[in-house]
Amino acid sequence: VQLQASGGGLVQAGGSLRLSCAFSGSTFSIKFIGWYRQAPGKEREFVAGISSGVSTDYSDSVKGRFTFYRDNAKNTVYLQMNSLKPEDTAVYYCNVRGFDYNDWGQGTQVTVSS
Repeated sequence: VQLQASGGGLVQAGGSLRLSCAFSGSTFSIKFIGWYRQAPGKEREFVAGISSGVSTDYSDSVKGRFTFYRDNAKNTVYLQMNSLKPEDTAVYYCNVRGFDYNDWGQGTQVTVSS
């Protein structure tokens, strides 16, 4: 599956951004699609996503502020990020997994200034 992420940028604390990830390829076999992020000097961490189309999960650090949703007609997933904090600064990656693949988008930088 091919992934193309976009929507990052620089925003002040308290602001909002929306990330997009368009996907293509063997999309019928997707078991998980979502977002991870990696801050400087830290490991990549889960942010939000949906498994097998059942339910959406969020990390505790973003719950209540971020919303993950999918537009099936456009083969695109989104991450609406509100009430952004400086600690949300990271490179955000979309990720899709199936039985025999684990694909990543190119990453998009989100910088939140205090």
